[in-house]
Formats: sequence, structure tokens, C-alpha cells
Amino acid sequence: MGKQSLYNIEISVDVKGFGESDSWSHYFGFRKIESTIDDSTGGRIFKVNGEPIFIRGGNWILSDGLLRLTKKRYMTDIKFHADMNFNMLRCWGGGLAERPDFYHFCDVYGLMVWQEFWITGDVDGRGIPVSNPNGPLDHDLFLLCARDTVKLLRNHASLALWVGGNEQVPPVDINKALKNDLKLHPMFVYVQGSMWDGFANGKGDFTDGPYEIQYPESFFKDSFYKYGFNPEVGSVGVPVAATIRATMPPVGWSIPILKKRIDGYIEEVPNPIWDYHKYIPYSKPGKVHDQIELYGAPKDLDDFCEKAQLVNYVQYRALLEGWTSFMWTKFTGVLIWKTQNPWTGLRGQFYDHLQDQTAGFYGCRCAAQPIHVQLNLVTYFVEVVNTTADELKDMAVEISVWDLDGACPYYKVTEKIVIPPKKVKQIIEMKYPKMKDAKPVYFLLLKLFRLSDNGTISRNFYWLHLPGQDYKSLEQYQQKKIPLKIDSDVSVSGTRHKVRMTVENISKKSVVDSTRSVSAMDLGDASGSHSTRKETTRKGNGSDGLWRKIRSGLGVARPSDNRRTLEVSGTDSGVAFFLHFSVHTSESSTDGEEYNDTRILPVHYSDNYFSLTPGENMAVDISFEAPQGSSPRVVLRGWNHHLDHAVMI
Repeated sequence: MGKQSLYNIEISVDVKGFGESDSWSHYFGFRKIESTIDDSTGGRIFKVNGEPIFIRGGNWILSDGLLRLTKKRYMTDIKFHADMNFNMLRCWGGGLAERPDFYHFCDVYGLMVWQEFWITGDVDGRGIPVSNPNGPLDHDLFLLCARDTVKLLRNHASLALWVGGNEQVPPVDINKALKNDLKLHPMFVYVQGSMWDGFANGKGDFTDGPYEIQYPESFFKDSFYKYGFNPEVGSVGVPVAATIRATMPPVGWSIPILKKRIDGYIEEVPNPIWDYHKYIPYSKPGKVHDQIELYGAPKDLDDFCEKAQLVNYVQYRALLEGWTSFMWTKFTGVLIWKTQNPWTGLRGQFYDHLQDQTAGFYGCRCAAQPIHVQLNLVTYFVEVVNTTADELKDMAVEISVWDLDGACPYYKVTEKIVIPPKKVKQIIEMKYPKMKDAKPVYFLLLKLFRLSDNGTISRNFYWLHLPGQDYKSLEQYQQKKIPLKIDSDVSVSGTRHKVRMTVENISKKSVVDSTRSVSAMDLGDASGSHSTRKETTRKGNGSDGLWRKIRSGLGVARPSDNRRTLEVSGTDSGVAFFLHFSVHTSESSTDGEEYNDTRILPVHYSDNYFSLTPGENMAVDISFEAPQGSSPRVVLRGWNHHLDHAVMI
């Protein structure tokens, strides 16, 4: 939505002869937010300064269940949502109006806020007939709080919408008073309930959801959701294994039992602790086969959580890509239920209560790019999404398929394409699955790039299987030893650390397309119309960088041109799959009764849970604050990189 320009106003009152009596300051911004019901879709549409914004955001529950509402945590929470490329947060009516710092950071990072008042049908009112249509009990007290809240929040540029309640409308007298009191907030938009007036079916019927695992392709089907704007749709959210160990006793480390039914579906039976923490299964017997078991039966907690991250990434990327595929033609927006947890729960989340991101976080970050290349999982056409107000000219799409042997049996570069503003354009069918010798499991890399300078605008990596197949062959792929080169640049200011890690897949394999074979290191030369296709790697700014020693169980660190480089040995060729960074103290962890969680949290990554084809490299920026006196280390692991490759800082 562009840069968020904020200005600080300071007001002070001086009493003659006594000096300053009082002072006040506040950041504010200039913007115009409008919201109406779209005639063509029936969904509510939001405009900022006259520009329609396709909403991709999340439902916010509460920062912390014990009300430890700190400025530092708010900043991290809101930046996480901005990092996912979200543009709206819904403050759910079952929570509260957050402290002003929450809205300040929404102002700073450019997230619109849907603010609900404290009425929710699942607490007091839901049912047929409605159990208490006159709730809350004390109307005068409720309205007193509402007036104070409007006055408290009205100067925040991020505030876009006031809503009377969650899945319920306020009593008539409160609803009328809210409309009058909201005149205290100029240019306000007020909707009486979360499923009324352009949300869900607009009539208050329970037409939000669903809230469980889905087949990824389901999100691309026209029949999946009928209405223009879905205020709540959710799915799974298992965190990494370290979080399970850090937040539960050892008896809670047992993974769900997978019970196969007569009809072939799997029923997951979680342990009582997971059940208490609202675990959502990765299967839906009778409708959705177990998405973790597609990768092979999980062996232990680490294996289960690693496979869960694969599913998390695929599930949430597909959710947002599916919704975006119908941008403006059927949908005006979607809010995911939910993005975070105010406690150590396991229900849908993109980062856990300790503030460690799941892979779903990065699936959303990928799918919600303002300019994005994606695969429609129903039609298998490559699509380019342009949510911006500018036409995209002089563009092309590169399509490459990689098999588990490291070969590239399918490669295409399109002719020049033009993408109109705020449109989704179907580009070309990806025909590899129709080829006679198509492999059951394969990797697909899509890149949208500028023809003028070959700069990549959007990159999207998939792992896919043919119809009726599964991903069990990826278990054998874990044994592949893919060589890597890792460069690092570290700058330290007090306890604040900034790290740039550049990872390169240095394996080589022949690439086969319809015309000729080339080296994977010269992948860009495989098309005559794009003979100079090469990627540019961002280089770190060494002016203030402090280089630190690299250590690892594999490879040898060696200086090169004032840099430190780690080469991870490997004899196989192919994709370095599902690589992910984490940051730790130098202490060791144990799996006994006294589990020692060595992670440093929170950490901001420019990307994570990524894969590299032969010859590819990627720079990942990492920032975090280390505990005083600690010796942090940045660790890289992956699907076929099980040992820690660590940078000691």
C-alpha cells in the first residue's frame, strides 16, 4: 500500500511563572479509508486514498493471555504480520481493545485494523433461539467503555473499521448508541457484526470457516467458498518440536496415534495435553486424507513436527493463492483464523507463543507478495498476480521442473508479458504432469523477472506429486548429500545482531528442455529468447560488518576476499530442500526432564523454509537481540541437511 508517512504532533501547556503544566504528543498520518459493498461480488471492499485494496490478513486474538502487554512484544507481533505481507488485522470481539502501542505499530508498519467491540456470539448469545440477545448485562458500563475506547484510538491512521460484535450484533439500544458515539471518530466505518453487511453471506448466518485441514487444491475451486469476503477461515498450526519440548512436560512429547479406518482414512488421536491445547488434526476422516502421512508415517516428535512444517507451508500458501486467484472476480478479501496465540495453544497459528515462526508464516509471506507468480492447483496454469496500481511491462516467467535425481526434464521461458494493475493473469499451462515420463514426485520453480535486467520480481518453489501419488519418496531423498556454500556477514551493535547469510547450492546436473541440454550453472541460457538470464545476488554492506568465525560439523570455513565461507561437502546433485535457519545460544540442549531450550527468540528472517535448485543462491537477512553475555550461533538445517551448520558470533 506504499510507504506509511507519520508525523509527530507535540502540544504543551505552560503556566506563567510555573513552567510546563502538561504535555502530549502523538504520531498521526494523512489517509482516507472508504468501505462499501462491492456490487459484483457482494463482498465488502476497502479503499485507501481511493485505491481498492485486496485484503489478505488475519484474526488477532490477544497479545498475551496474562495481559503482559509490552511495547516490545507488540512491535514484534505487528512486524511479524507485516513480514507476512498482510494488510489487515481483525481485533476479535472475544478479546479486547489492545493498548495504544498495538495501534501505533500498525500505523508504523501499514496494517489496517478492524476493531470489534466486546460482544461475541460464542460467549453470550449463540444458539437457536439466541440465549441472551440483550447481553452484555450492564449496557451503561459497556457504552462508557466504548466511548473511552473510541476517544483512545480515533487518532490512529491504521484504524479502518469498527464492528459491533463477533458473529452477533449488539442489542438495539447499544447498536444505536455505538453509531452515535462513533461520530467522535471522523470518517468512521461501522458494521453491526462480523457476518453482516458485506462479510460472509451478509445476513448473519454462520457462513465463515472452515477451520480444519484441506486438500491444497480445494482452495482454488470455485465451489470452496460462496461469498465475497470471508472474515474467518483457518487450519492447522503445529509449531516446531523445540516449542513442544519447551512448553510441555515429557509426557506431552508423544505424537498423535494414526489409526487407519476401514474406509482408508486416518484418524489422529492426540495425547491429552495436545487435546487440551486445541490441537487440530492434519486429517479429516471421510473428506481429507492425512497430510502428514503423505510424507511417510512420522517416527517421533522431531519427524512429526518437521513434516507438519511441510504441510503448514503448503496449506497456507494454497489458501492465500487460491483466494487471490479470484481477486476482484469473486473475492474482495480473506482473514485467516488465526495468526497467533495468547497462550501455548496448538490451534492455527503462524508463530507460537514463544514467538518462533512456523513454516506457514513463510507460506503466507510468499503467497501474499504484492506481485506474485503462482501455480493454480486445479488448472495447472501459471498465473501472475498484480495487486498494485501499476501496470507490469516487459516481464517474462521462467518455469523449471526438477526431479529427485537432480535433472531438469522440463524448462520453459515465456514470451514478453504485460500484467494490468490489480489483475490476475493466466499465463501458460504447466504441462509436465501430462508428459509420458513424468516422475511421481517433482519440484517446480517459478520466477517472474524483468526482461530489461533479468531481475527477479517473484520466486515461488513447489514440491508436487502426480494425481493419486504421495510424497513418501521424499523420505529417501533425505539421504541425499547436497553440497552447499554458505557466506555470512555479521554486524553487532550492543546486543543487537544483524546477519546476512548467503546460501548457494553448488551441485551440478545437466538440464534437459525441448531444445538442448545445458549446465545447471548456466540455467538461464536454456532459452534463446532469454540467453543472458542470470540471477544477481545481493551483497552485504561490509562497511560496518564484523566477520566472525564459522564452525560446523561438516565442511571447512575459509576466508575469501575478506569473507568467511563455509563449504558443506556432498557428492549428490539435486535440490537442497526445505532449508531453515534458527538462532541459538552456545549452550547445549537435552532431551531429559530438564529440557534446555537454546533458541534465541524472537528472530526476524527475510525468508525461511526455502529450497535451492542446483546453481541457485539466496541471501537471507536475520536480525535479533541476543541475551547479554551470550555467544549466539546461527544454525542451518534442512530436509537433506540434518547436522547443524552453524555460524558462531
